[in-house]
Amino acid sequence: MNAVVTLSRQPLRGRVRVPGDKSISHRALLLGALADGTSEVAGALLEGDCSATMRCMQALGVDIRVHDFDPRHGMGRLTIRGQGLRGLRAPAGPLDCQRSGTTMRLLCGILAGQPFDVMLTGDPQLLKRPMRRVTEPLRLMGAVIRDTDGRAPLSIEGRPLHGITYTLPVASAQVKSALLLAGLYAEGETHLHNPAPSRDHTERMLRAMGADIYEDGLSVRIRPARHLTPLQMEVPGDLSSAAFLIAAGVLVPGSDIIIENVGLNPTRTGLLDALWAMGACIEVLDQHTAGDEPVGDLRVRAGELRGTEVAGDLIPRAIDELPVLAVVAAQAHGQTVIRDAAELRVKETDRITAMTAQLRRLGARVEELPDGMVIEGPTSLRGAVVDSGGDHRVAMCMMVAGLVADGETVVQDAGCAADSYPGFIDTLAALGAQIRTSGG
Repeated sequence: MNAVVTLSRQPLRGRVRVPGDKSISHRALLLGALADGTSEVAGALLEGDCSATMRCMQALGVDIRVHDFDPRHGMGRLTIRGQGLRGLRAPAGPLDCQRSGTTMRLLCGILAGQPFDVMLTGDPQLLKRPMRRVTEPLRLMGAVIRDTDGRAPLSIEGRPLHGITYTLPVASAQVKSALLLAGLYAEGETHLHNPAPSRDHTERMLRAMGADIYEDGLSVRIRPARHLTPLQMEVPGDLSSAAFLIAAGVLVPGSDIIIENVGLNPTRTGLLDALWAMGACIEVLDQHTAGDEPVGDLRVRAGELRGTEVAGDLIPRAIDELPVLAVVAAQAHGQTVIRDAAELRVKETDRITAMTAQLRRLGARVEELPDGMVIEGPTSLRGAVVDSGGDHRVAMCMMVAGLVADGETVVQDAGCAADSYPGFIDTLAALGAQIRTSGG
């Protein structure tokens, strides 16, 4: 499916909600399955990558029921009958992680200490992504994991694990989470040191479930657990999904939108900090706490923007949102420099190369760096045919760019946006965007 976007000649207006946070939904499925008792999770994202996690846990013997499913946003309420830390059973065959790197990496941590063997596989796109960053430290804990030149499929032979002290080479919430999950099964303490802050949903959820986990600045340690308390929680809206509506709101002249119930975990709000530095008109309203996560509404208005520099500790807090920040930068006055973001090269696609190439098709002035981009603005973009490359974030970036490009922008393979944001096209249209789908 392709998306055809026309230059927006009217402001975007309205109040909307975005799907449940993908990172939190993944972790609720995984940890709810390991709890002793039944977890109730409202507002979970259940399509795309999260559906891979749900199906893998069901294949491991976990009873997961979906209630009140909203197909427009791919959300629903979950009842997860936890099997306890040691109640999973060997699957009948390989576990299919589809295109979800989060599913594969976090499952590695859980499965390394199980009393059975299992294979993790997925779509060709996922099989190209590097896995050594998680398999190597797990091997230091005693895990037996066989791969193909550092990539999946991964064959895991369940073994007793032992705790380690380990410094992550790169701030990565997925690697950190995999090691913390393995630490639940390991003998002794697992002590991790992070080079920079990264999202901490796993730590917050484990703490709420009664795990022996302690954070001290950039370090976190965990001791093995006998049991975990079931979850009773509502998943907030995903800031990474809201990022595309935020970008549209600050770019389309006259726009004034409110995005309700967005997760505002400080390890995730790097995009907001970068946009505020650019002069964006974004207000946080009705800020409160839901469970152990900060939540609020965001009011976004269009206005003049200026270039900025994004680097250092801000990068892990904005890594998934940097592609759409590049779209915004193409309309800001002056130069925007994104550095220290080599992690973008090992996502669903090489997002540095992909965004540079696709923005240039629209006429943007973008220079590719080894670890980022330099964007000169403002540029008068013009409609063109662009390609998502099967990457959901690239697809949504190009749809946002099309809102401020003269003529029509055709985004090929736009349907992959549903991997993280089911209903994205309908939401844009509801706000007043001129967007439609076509075959292809």
